[in-house]
Amino acid sequence: MIRLTAYVSGRVQRVGYRAKVVSLANEMGLVGVIQNRPNDSVLVIAESKKKDELERFASAIAIKNALIHADNVDAQYSPGSGQYSTFRKITGPEEVGERLDDGVEILKEMLIDIRSLAVSVNKLTTLTEDGFEKLTTLTEDGFEKLTTLTEDGFEKLTTLTEDGFEKLTTLTEDGFEKLTTTTKDGFESLGSKMDQTLDKQDETIEEIRGVRLDLKSYMDKRFKRIENDLAELKEMKTALKEKGLI
Repeated sequence: MIRLTAYVSGRVQRVGYRAKVVSLANEMGLVGVIQNRPNDSVLVIAESKKKDELERFASAIAIKNALIHADNVDAQYSPGSGQYSTFRKITGPEEVGERLDDGVEILKEMLIDIRSLAVSVNKLTTLTEDGFEKLTTLTEDGFEKLTTLTEDGFEKLTTLTEDGFEKLTTLTEDGFEKLTTTTKDGFESLGSKMDQTLDKQDETIEEIRGVRLDLKSYMDKRFKRIENDLAELKEMKTALKEKGLI
């Protein structure tokens, strides 16, 4: 058997600390006692066969809540005596009156807290109701504004779409007419230029033919003159031979 001896300091007397520790010890199957000390601390003695259970218990009794605040747990371990069969609280004869006085003070504090809580709840209820009304008003106004903006936006979008479609149609028709006119004009201009080119080509061909005829006539005349000159040379050569000059 192993014993835990713990001295607990802080706000641990007349706040229900011992009852909480007794409940924890019973849950963990420990035996021992708990007792208030004159210096406002609390003595806890617990015994068990397992040290790890006592260590968990020492950690658990460092309780902190709205009333209890165990600042320090000074834990010491030693061999157990086995003299305890349960875990119980030791009270002194003077504690009954003190506990009654403490209970009255605690009830007064609880009453003050309850009244403060009631005021806070009333304020919260008022704020919630006012907030809900404001939220409802804002939501309705916002919905109306959103509906108005949506309708106005839809009308504007419809108007812009119709105007844009008309403009697109007008531009397309004007562009098509301009393209058709340009194409026709260009085709006509191209046809006229081709006709002019063909006419010039015919003229050039006729001029070439005329030049060829003139050249042929000129060459024929030149060849005839050359033939005549050759004939004269031959006659002169024959005459010279007859005279013995060559």
